[in-house]
Amino acid sequence: MDLKDFQQYLGYHFSNQNLLQEALTHKSAKKSTHNERLEFLGDAVLDLIIGEFLYKKFPHSPEGELSKMRASMVNEKAFAKIARYLNIGEYLYISHSEEQNNGREKDSILSNAFEAIVGAIYLESGLEKVQTIVLKILDILYPKIDLENLFYDYKTSLQELTQALFGITPEYVVLDSKGPDHNKEFLMGVFIQNKEYAQAKGKSKKEAQQNCAKIALKILKDRQ
Repeated sequence: MDLKDFQQYLGYHFSNQNLLQEALTHKSAKKSTHNERLEFLGDAVLDLIIGEFLYKKFPHSPEGELSKMRASMVNEKAFAKIARYLNIGEYLYISHSEEQNNGREKDSILSNAFEAIVGAIYLESGLEKVQTIVLKILDILYPKIDLENLFYDYKTSLQELTQALFGITPEYVVLDSKGPDHNKEFLMGVFIQNKEYAQAKGKSKKEAQQNCAKIALKILKDRQ
C-alpha cells in the first residue's frame, strides 16, 4: 500500500514508515503489531491538545463549559469525522471479514486509527509538531467553535427544559430497528406528557435519542 498520498494530505512524513503502518493496522489484520497501544497514547495527547486549545480560546468560560466542549470534540464520533477528512479508511490494514463488514467506514475503527496516528507522530516528533497538525485540522473542520455548535448532549438540555416547563422528564421509545447486528439502524420516538414530539434514526439507540432530543428541543424552544 502506497502511503505517500496519505502523508502528503496529513502534512507529515514519517521517518519511520513502520510506525505509520502500525498506526493504520487494526487488530483484525492479525499482524505482529497493531494500533491499540498507539491509540492509547494518542487519546491522551489529543485530550491535552484540545484541552489547552479550548482553555486559550475561551479565557472566560467556566470549567463546566470547557468540559462540555472538550467532550464534544474528544469522542469517537468527532475523531471519526477527522479520520474521514484525512481519508484514513482508505489506508487501513484490516482483515477480509472486517472489510466485508464495512470496517473502513466504522466510527470506532476510524476514530482509533486517528488516535493511533496522533500517538505515532507524538512518539516520532513530539508534542509541538502533532499540536500544529491537529490544530490546523480543527481550524478547517470547526470554523465556528462555541458551546452551542459543539455540545451534542441534546438529551440533557431537553430534560432540563421539560423539567422546567412540565416538571417531568422525556421518555424515549424504540419504534423500529433494521439491519444486521454490525450495521443496525434504530428509529426512536421521544414522548413528553405521553405525546410524541419527534422521531429520529441513528446507528445506535444513544445516537437516535440525541437526534430525537435535538428536534424536540427546537420544537419546544420555538413555542416559547
